Amino acid sequence: MPTVRMCHRSVFCSILREGDTPRQGCRGKHAERITKWGRWLHRLDDMMGLSGAGFGPTPGNMNCVIVNTELSSLEETRCQFNGGRADIKLGIDVHQDFYVVVMQEGGSNPKAPQRFHKQAFLHWVAKLRRRGAEVYAVYEACGFGFCLQRQLSALGIHCYVVCPQKLDEQNKRVKTDSLDARALCLKLDRFLQGNRAALALVRVPSEEEEQARALYRQREQLVKVRKVLEAQGRSLMVNHGIEPVQQWWKRRAFASLAVPQWVKELLGNSQPILLALQEKVDQLTLQLQNAATEAPPHGLGKMTSVIIDREIGNWDRFSNRRQIASYTGLCPGEYSSGQKRLQSCVTKHGNPRLRAALVELAWRMVRFQPRYRAVRKWTERLRKGQPLPAAARKKAIVALARQLAIDLWRIRTGRLTHQQLGLEI
Repeated sequence: MPTVRMCHRSVFCSILREGDTPRQGCRGKHAERITKWGRWLHRLDDMMGLSGAGFGPTPGNMNCVIVNTELSSLEETRCQFNGGRADIKLGIDVHQDFYVVVMQEGGSNPKAPQRFHKQAFLHWVAKLRRRGAEVYAVYEACGFGFCLQRQLSALGIHCYVVCPQKLDEQNKRVKTDSLDARALCLKLDRFLQGNRAALALVRVPSEEEEQARALYRQREQLVKVRKVLEAQGRSLMVNHGIEPVQQWWKRRAFASLAVPQWVKELLGNSQPILLALQEKVDQLTLQLQNAATEAPPHGLGKMTSVIIDREIGNWDRFSNRRQIASYTGLCPGEYSSGQKRLQSCVTKHGNPRLRAALVELAWRMVRFQPRYRAVRKWTERLRKGQPLPAAARKKAIVALARQLAIDLWRIRTGRLTHQQLGLEI
């Protein structure tokens, strides 16, 4: 006997019985909506051969088979009853020259993936927006920045950027652009239905914030290049049995190098580049120091203060100390199950540049701010000459760096002052 496929939200419709009419006092859209629901239910009853709202098998519906009556989401049900256009969701897998897009309309199944060039995609998505429906899009954060998010937002589209993650939830070990775009589209659908854990959202910085961060990030890149070239010169000396000289590229040290002439000629190819890099690094350092708006506490340093402020962007976006501590990635990881509880190394969940700046700053605070409340807490472990392993001192520094981030948040948001924390200006 064929099985009758029922709408899984038919219970919602059962409040309307055959012969129901709008109650007295129902006016306008409310009365029209109830009437529309009643008509829809009567049509469903007639189509299935059911009597009343019993929905039980009868001689008239024993061989009746209804196909595609199941609604796939709450949104589809709302559109069925209330009318209007269903929301459009787009899962985007971003590449340098093209995008792979999977679209879902309302609560229906996602459509086949499509591949667009950049400008063609923007033109196509603008046409979708002109239909009158709300359009939502999601893509993973990547090296192409947030330009796509800003372009879509300018078109009136709600665009979300999420953390890169493993999208193979069924562990099939199959990864393609189409599967990734489909997985993002389905996650977006769950997110819009109220499951806020479906997407790990990334805060999109403003263009001004990105420009401010680009300055010291370029300085950081130049410092890394300088270190690489300097290490190559020392490696050349070691390979030929010569005692390496630290900062051999500086003018006075290079002039007094006791190396064979051919080695000095090879080093001379890199020395002008290193001098130019150092000059640029000094200029950027001075520019960052001049950007400090106020005198920081003793030991904090103007450049470190500017770096931390620009990496955070807006201190007010954190509502409690747990959020700021989690953003630094300095919280301990945990692997617990049943009666077993294990805390491991830090999660490194948040901003790596901010984390490095805080750890470096924590070591300086031990020296320059002995009355700081957090330093006093860890004085015994951090005091020189203590018979403690190096790992214990590093754990104390990590805890101090985490507390330092929380206290800076309290200062920047006006919750506490430097004097209340024991910091000397």
